[in-house]
Amino acid sequence: MRTIVWFRGKDLRVGDHEPLARAAAEGEVIPLFVLEPRFFGPGRARRAPHRMQFLLESLAGLQEGLSRRGSGLVLLEGPSTSALPRVAAQWKVDRVWAHRASEPGGRARDDEVARALEVPLGLFEGETLAPPGSIRTRAGRPFSVFTAFKRAFLKKAFVGWARTAPESLPPLPAGLGLWTGGVPDYSDIGLELNSRVVEGGEQAGRKRLRSFFAGSARLYENLRHRVDVGVTSHLSADLKFGTVSAREVWDRSWYHLRDTPSGTAFRDQLLWREFGYHTLWDRPEVLERPFRNDFLDFPWEFDEKLWTAWTEGRTGFPLVDASALQLLREGWVSNRARMVSASFLTKQLLIDYRRGEAHYMKYLADGDPAQNNLGWQWSAGCGCDAQPWFRVFNPVLQGDRFDPSGGYVRRWLPRLDRLPNRYIHRPWAAPARILEAAGVRLGQDYPYPVVDHSQARDRFLNGTSPNKKRSSIR
Repeated sequence: MRTIVWFRGKDLRVGDHEPLARAAAEGEVIPLFVLEPRFFGPGRARRAPHRMQFLLESLAGLQEGLSRRGSGLVLLEGPSTSALPRVAAQWKVDRVWAHRASEPGGRARDDEVARALEVPLGLFEGETLAPPGSIRTRAGRPFSVFTAFKRAFLKKAFVGWARTAPESLPPLPAGLGLWTGGVPDYSDIGLELNSRVVEGGEQAGRKRLRSFFAGSARLYENLRHRVDVGVTSHLSADLKFGTVSAREVWDRSWYHLRDTPSGTAFRDQLLWREFGYHTLWDRPEVLERPFRNDFLDFPWEFDEKLWTAWTEGRTGFPLVDASALQLLREGWVSNRARMVSASFLTKQLLIDYRRGEAHYMKYLADGDPAQNNLGWQWSAGCGCDAQPWFRVFNPVLQGDRFDPSGGYVRRWLPRLDRLPNRYIHRPWAAPARILEAAGVRLGQDYPYPVVDHSQARDRFLNGTSPNKKRSSIR
């Protein structure tokens, strides 16, 4: 039995990989990755530079992991819809196996490949903890509220145990002219190495996994919202690219944290991820339009200067600006900082959430359509299980609460480093003598706020919202 195991950028690992393990136990295996021109074509990588860097490193890690076990990674120039059926026939394989895709584009691609193949395309679960579409209300409908989805998941879903990586794999079949050359280098696709971006690859991901559960995981419940301390797992890119499986992270959380408050809080984040994939499976249209119909005609505005200030970290609100710079330079932003930044763009600048969503997708190393869309629509108040549209995050109060010493702001906005804690999130409120002592000249070294928070909040609530309700500030 000869099997192509088709890696697709969402399962770049050897451990807990059911198609690979089963195929290796039943005969010859050809591990394959298709270099899709829409990602690897000239100039395409710059559309998602941090994500492509993580992908290249993860492919190199996968190639090394396969080679170390006696196999290798075959690289094939795409597109997969034509290239894969061609080589499947040429190599006389009996079947093609892969993990199931959840995103609408991936599902359409798989349908097209399945029609073109002369052998069966077998799809396995593995991107999520439970098959998308398997968690339903009593009426058989998709959930639209996270809490209810979580209850049903914990009651109905069987996650199972992560598979260990095989110690050895069958050698690649001889005489087929398989190309197992090197993974493209950064310069090959027009990228420069950014040392700030989280390192890709299964070994690096597993190291992060071990480090988290051996260290800060027990502090997760109390400190997970703090932007100035690093207690989160930093596994989001690993989960996006599948260098570590969601199932293994889930298993480890139970083993190390049990049912402690930190264990429950951490698994809730995995279930939010799950909720995003299940929502996208049933409602693929959310990638193009608001989940809530009453936001279809929402009167978004667009001011080029305000948009540029938000993207470049020049709004005059330090927490918002620090998150903008971290995104551009590091390709990662904590969940709390993402929510504050998204709320500011949509509710205080009245700029369409889809612009912010696309901007984040360009620069995030962990950019994932399901998760990015869920987060942006939640923050804008128009999504599935969204925060109430009338809740407007105050970036100053959020900074006081989740960056109390200003460590996060000082890291990304060193020009404000000498400001006292009292003014680090509100430099415009500092007396002239404090600003002078800190070497800060407002309007030169750091901008004045582009909007007045109270006025912008009132404009959103009273002039554009789909309903009239009392505001809630957190």
